[in-house]
Amino acid sequence: MDLELSGKTAIVTGASRGIGLEVVRSLTAEGVAVLGAARTISQELSSVARATLAVDLSRSESASALVEHAVEKLGGIDLLVNNAGGVDPGELAGFARQDDAFWLRVFELNFFAAVRVTRAALPQLAERRGRVVNVSSIGAWEPSGMSLAYDTAKAALKALGRGLAKELGPQGIRIATVSPGPTRTSIWNAPDGPGAKLASAVGVPHAEFIAQVPSRMGMVTGRMVEPAEVAELITFLLSERAASMTGSDHLIDGGAIRGA
Repeated sequence: MDLELSGKTAIVTGASRGIGLEVVRSLTAEGVAVLGAARTISQELSSVARATLAVDLSRSESASALVEHAVEKLGGIDLLVNNAGGVDPGELAGFARQDDAFWLRVFELNFFAAVRVTRAALPQLAERRGRVVNVSSIGAWEPSGMSLAYDTAKAALKALGRGLAKELGPQGIRIATVSPGPTRTSIWNAPDGPGAKLASAVGVPHAEFIAQVPSRMGMVTGRMVEPAEVAELITFLLSERAASMTGSDHLIDGGAIRGA
């Protein structure tokens, strides 16, 4: 199937590994020139992206710098994937111990980064009738006490996409949201990552805990989502084959969320 993406340009944030890196690979395979942005540029990202930029998108001034760099390196912006985000280790402290500074830190990365980058890219997206995909989470559908601030920020991101789709649709801009369930990335697998800390909190060895995640989360497929699966969905949503899909939130969660 020709997705009619060849010759397009894209920004992908949170691109150094996991879902973001797979999105860069998927778009590149379709002939898209991609600028991959991340706090740290991995060797894998450098080997596949047309251009890269090391940038901390939790800082307010970073969005305009990213967009300017993309225009300089790519000549413009057709597509934007707001994938930057992550679970803060402070989630496990519990709501009563999470002060305003904690909540602001979580929202800066998981919500305001997408707000700022989208706003900075808007002139380019309007000129080129561009497309945006925001990466949310199933936590936006069913928030958990283990990641409440993250889930709340992702719920705000989901609402942002739906609202912007209505506002910007008349300019030819499409916006969609993708909400993955537990995905086999370093968030779960890294020995010092949130998954390992969660395993420790419930008193289960890390490897055993990861093996139990699908059943614990009610994933009827019996396995975690693979990053490449999410990337392929995002690539499709950015394509002309999804021209009538805007304002929607697409679950890719192994059936974990019921009645969606």
